[in-house]
Amino acid sequence: MTSKSLSHIRVLDLSRVLAGPWCTQNLADLGAEVIKIERPGAGDDTRGWGPPWVKGEGGADTQDSTYFAAANRGKKSVAVDIAKPAGQALIRELVAKSDVLIENYKVGDLARYGLDYATLSAIHPGLVYCSITGYGQDGPFSHKPGYDFVFQGMGGLMSVTGEADRLPGGGPQKVGIAIADVLTGMYASVAILAALNHRSQTGQGQYIDMALLDCIVALGGNQITGYFASGKVPGRFGNAHATLVPYQVFDTADGQMVVAVGNDVQWQRYCEAIGRPDLAQEARWRKVTGRIVGRDELVPDLCNTMVTRTTADWIARLEARDVPCGPINNYRQVFENPQVIHRGLRVDIPRAGGGTVSTIASPMRLQGTPVTYERAPPTLGEHTEWWLTQLMGRSQEQLAELLAAGVVQTGR
Repeated sequence: MTSKSLSHIRVLDLSRVLAGPWCTQNLADLGAEVIKIERPGAGDDTRGWGPPWVKGEGGADTQDSTYFAAANRGKKSVAVDIAKPAGQALIRELVAKSDVLIENYKVGDLARYGLDYATLSAIHPGLVYCSITGYGQDGPFSHKPGYDFVFQGMGGLMSVTGEADRLPGGGPQKVGIAIADVLTGMYASVAILAALNHRSQTGQGQYIDMALLDCIVALGGNQITGYFASGKVPGRFGNAHATLVPYQVFDTADGQMVVAVGNDVQWQRYCEAIGRPDLAQEARWRKVTGRIVGRDELVPDLCNTMVTRTTADWIARLEARDVPCGPINNYRQVFENPQVIHRGLRVDIPRAGGGTVSTIASPMRLQGTPVTYERAPPTLGEHTEWWLTQLMGRSQEQLAELLAAGVVQTGR
């Protein structure tokens, strides 16, 4: 058994921004060698998306944003200009030594450089080639550009996110993270692993067409299947739940907290914890259906009770009776949480050139081939010289020629 799940896999990463890099970081966390191809002089767009900036030696700001650092640990950075024929030739040569290629260029762009799947699969039939675009490789919108925010709206997520229109602050709301990008990166990771498994059985690679629109629509499966069955378009419930009551945010004497009563047994325990046996005994509220139908009467009554004690007091009382609940933490409070500390969700990695990059641990906990964190997010071109001289067999003289021609850039 290898020490890492994907230590035998080399990934050629021609993606940038978030969805593609999120996918390849997952693969790097699992042990794959990920070679990130970047533009000389600029690199991944997100390197410049600061502040905040990654801190270097002595705490000084570097030229790399924390946005970039969040999705690029564990990779090797190679700076090569794929707009130049010599750069294209180098990439095609590297493809023959790789297992996976992932890219997120506009539909058809890489064909101009001879780096499309049809061309590269002829060189390497076992290649797993994954394209990530906004709308997919075909269809009437396939040529359009798009960002996460667009797909949160277009894909229906914002129609079920936010407070109900009839309430103060009502209206559609985007999720606070770029969820379409992150979700697409996760789905792409799964698809690539499935294709590699198929290749291990057949020897054949394949093409993977990933679209942000497809992924954000798939995310709504719970709501959408209900719409398919009933014909009723789902609406917004804010912090409430469409089919569970109480399952929401409550004001307390000193703040707010979440209560998530998931079944009728928990409802009885909840009523006991908040000192409301009258509600537990009321026939209308014993079953979830009654609580859903009567939520407009029941919830205000619960609110009047919940505001009488502090958040900490309620959490202690509810947890003592196994009622799911919790505080609403900001990220400072998240990383002060004893469970988060115990799980080691902050990972500090030494950075080339000095300083430390703090990143978030992978949630994938494999006992036999655990995730390790051996390489910080790379500086631009940090591994170009290694790539050309050690992996590609070029001499120092040939490296110098490529540097002089502007085909590549090293990290010096």
